[in-house]
Amino acid sequence: MGSLYDFLETNSMYVVMLIVLIIWIGIFGYMWRLDGKVKKLEKEN
Repeated sequence: MGSLYDFLETNSMYVVMLIVLIIWIGIFGYMWRLDGKVKKLEKEN
């Protein structure tokens, strides 16, 4: 496990950027799905 901690310490900026990127992808995916549901509801009315 020591090598994992060494990796996180030396590349902490990349780890943070990766986590932020994953969060943004999740937000965009949620918005895209929500937009599809809204358009479907608008089409029904």
